[in-house]
Amino acid sequence: MNTILIVDDEKNILKMLSQGLSIKGYKTLTAASGEKAIQMCASQDVDLVLLDIMMENGIDGVETLIKLLEQQPNLSVVMMSAQQDIEIALKTLELGAKRYVTKPVSMDKILSNIEPFLELSRLAKENEILKSQIADEDEMVGESPAISKLRAEIRQVAASNLGVLISGENGTGKQLVANAIHRYSKRSDKPFIPLNCAALPEELVESELFGHERGAFTGADSMRQGRFELADGGTLFLDEIGDMTLKAQAKVLRVLEYGEVERLGSQQIRNVDVRIIAATNKDLPEEIELGQFRTDLYYRLKIVPIEVPPLRERLDDLPLLVKYFAERLQKNMASTPKTFASEAYPVFQSYHWPGNIRELKNIVERLLIMVNREIILPTDVIEILPLERDQAQTLDTAAAYQPNTPLSKMVDSAEAECIFAALKENDWNIKKTAEVLEVERSNLYKKMNKYEITRPEAS
Repeated sequence: MNTILIVDDEKNILKMLSQGLSIKGYKTLTAASGEKAIQMCASQDVDLVLLDIMMENGIDGVETLIKLLEQQPNLSVVMMSAQQDIEIALKTLELGAKRYVTKPVSMDKILSNIEPFLELSRLAKENEILKSQIADEDEMVGESPAISKLRAEIRQVAASNLGVLISGENGTGKQLVANAIHRYSKRSDKPFIPLNCAALPEELVESELFGHERGAFTGADSMRQGRFELADGGTLFLDEIGDMTLKAQAKVLRVLEYGEVERLGSQQIRNVDVRIIAATNKDLPEEIELGQFRTDLYYRLKIVPIEVPPLRERLDDLPLLVKYFAERLQKNMASTPKTFASEAYPVFQSYHWPGNIRELKNIVERLLIMVNREIILPTDVIEILPLERDQAQTLDTAAAYQPNTPLSKMVDSAEAECIFAALKENDWNIKKTAEVLEVERSNLYKKMNKYEITRPEAS
């Protein structure tokens, strides 16, 4: 919800605008002086300021505008005045105000003047969040030939303005590739706007892409810029484009050909400069044969095709990926840091990973949460991965041998795994487990402490 600060020394104006904007779904704040407005903007998150010029309490609107923009240079400020003074209007616009409106002001007049800038404020916030997400997001980890080839392709295509079609299975990191292309491009300082075409109902796709005017359809209570306008100068990432409707495909093709968009409910043509990066997990030529995707759009998008390899084709990267996710995920965990035993990595490499990188990240996170030891053993991974029974038994046996490891450490590791398995088999009954293993109960406790073995449910 956007927050609007109304600044005026007339109580009736404050009340009228606050009530009207609240009814339209905006959060409102009010200030009766410029000093109070500056204080509120410094302490609260404000998207736009409606600022009266002629105020008798303290500093006037022009001085307030200067101080507000010194404090927050990107703040949207719309000036209000009962006088139609062209000279003052031009002065405030030169100082950085977005608009100048004269009183009396109707709610329709106010909305038409503030809505475009509220959209810009929303875009700025989304981009700040997205930039932080990209900075903290999964890096392209790996040294395999497949990932090295992908990195080279990204660098090569990023320098151009050509459209890119990224294909690959679910969970391979297609958005990560799109982020990287934008980050290395000449548009990196402009917006990167993503849209998941599969996540939107059919009736909302066009509104999200092209925007709409207030009243364009039921529920369109305010003007909304579409993703093409928001991405102007930057990059629009259309994820799962194979799920886009044919009607929307035709409109997207028009934007690609002419660089023009038209909001729903409007006849005004707006020019945009947007680079399109699309992604899909579908076979688009097959979709074309089925009549579900346009041939002309396909070839327009596929100027530069990039294929993201599935995880099963880059198993050499698994140790690096597991370590990377373990370190990254544990930054937000209060528990003692955990590491994976080197003999656990072959277990990861034995699995076919149908869910790709996304599945690997989830598995690593589960292991970090469920295992209550500082070292995660092969048996822990075997227990969580959905391996075939024979495959799991083979891995369990092979895990005992650790190349380039002293015999004493291999014996300790094998003993720890045996004790853990026996405890689990006997439902963590210490007495029964000691009997089965034919050791003293006190000795079993000592070994459990030595190997930091605790029941998984225990915190």
